[in-house]
Amino acid sequence: MELFKTFFLAVQVLFLLYLIALTAAYLMINAVSLVWLRLYFEERMGQGSHVTLTGYEPQISIIVPAHNEAATIVGSVRSLLQLDYSNYEIIVVNDGSKDDTLTVLREQLKLKPFPEAYAHDLPTKPIRALYRSSIYPNVCVVDKDNGGKADALNAGINVSTAPLFCCIDADSILSKDSLYRVAQPFLLDHRTIAAGGTIRVANGCVVENGLLKSVGLPSRFLALLQLVEYLRAFLAGRQGWSPLNAMLIISGAFGLFRKEAVLKVGGYRTDTVGEDMELVVRLHHYYRLAGLPYRITYVPDPVCWTEVPEDWRTLKSQRIRWQRGLCESLAGHMGLCCHPKGGLVGWLAFPFMILFEWYGPLFEVLGYGLLLMGLLLGMVSLQVWMVTMLVAVELGICLSLSAILMEELTFRVYQRPLDFWKLVVVAILENFGYRQLNAYWKLIGFFRWLRGTKAEWGNMVRTAGWQSKEGYSTAIRG
Repeated sequence: MELFKTFFLAVQVLFLLYLIALTAAYLMINAVSLVWLRLYFEERMGQGSHVTLTGYEPQISIIVPAHNEAATIVGSVRSLLQLDYSNYEIIVVNDGSKDDTLTVLREQLKLKPFPEAYAHDLPTKPIRALYRSSIYPNVCVVDKDNGGKADALNAGINVSTAPLFCCIDADSILSKDSLYRVAQPFLLDHRTIAAGGTIRVANGCVVENGLLKSVGLPSRFLALLQLVEYLRAFLAGRQGWSPLNAMLIISGAFGLFRKEAVLKVGGYRTDTVGEDMELVVRLHHYYRLAGLPYRITYVPDPVCWTEVPEDWRTLKSQRIRWQRGLCESLAGHMGLCCHPKGGLVGWLAFPFMILFEWYGPLFEVLGYGLLLMGLLLGMVSLQVWMVTMLVAVELGICLSLSAILMEELTFRVYQRPLDFWKLVVVAILENFGYRQLNAYWKLIGFFRWLRGTKAEWGNMVRTAGWQSKEGYSTAIRG
């Protein structure tokens, strides 16, 4: 009996130490984020909000992989056509869609077959045909056999003609100046090989003719929970790693890459569900070990608005897929971890991701489960159990509130006082079940990675609320 009590006491202590270490690490990252965000924000305000194009900006190829996106694809293209940028092309890659994606594109964009030559730098599934829009000269459509998102992106890279390419999800909307702002690191520092912007939740916003007109909070609680997560992940997370040149993730929904660098490392891997993170980790791995100068950076104000899941089944599938992708990305590049040439990314960011993101869900679920077992078996008193849970919840609330504070001190996208207090309430409530559920979903993804379950391009259930047949004007409602 005493042995069991000692065991559960040790579990409780280790669990609390883990949570304290996790919170302390994230708060340090948050502190770096806050300092750099304030500096960036002050510089941005000094420049003014108006975008002044010189005509000398580098050409960018925007690649939009599309699989069964008939409901959103035309609105996405029309949104991209209105970006403030001097020289860019749009490449939509129809990845073997089984719905009317290609038909809708043909009709709305007036596509014509265009048998042009293109590179074969990256292996992909067969390309059936290439089309050009007769009304939008800078729009190209690639029709190919289904091969998954990574394969579609590789096909888009082969067809692209620009030195930089930007990956955009088919259900996303860019702010008009986003392309210009995410390109700035490439103009200011020739070492830049990749840059990512901020992903924000579009549910609850109003969009007219493919452009965001007003920002609002989602009406559905599940989307609100994700909004707080996104603030924490981008403003309080990636911004903290970026000044250290140790950011390991650029979202697949919005990232800008130097084509030469991506071709050098072999393009996107098609055997992983986390192709976005894996590519970034591989770029770090290659450039660090080769001793080549490079920068991978995060720019906070180029914003991509995306629709998040509004049902639990889709969200569960998404989080399982994300965790599996993270496991694949880290496991495939363990040689970077603590390598003599690894720099801060190998000695700080990589161990952090292993401890708190890769194995974190395992520690959390085991900790909660064993403590509950100890309570039920009488090995842990109710008072001790409640204190432990209270500490765990308070630490989680602290992290979420710090992200909302950063948003409030800098960009203040949600300007109504009621919106601020709603986010505060959600930041508190997410720690009572939602965070623990997310840890469980991530644990499922971890075990699926261990078993080697076949990777698939997951399907997202979309409301397509921002798309309408009458002028493409409506609202995204959560």
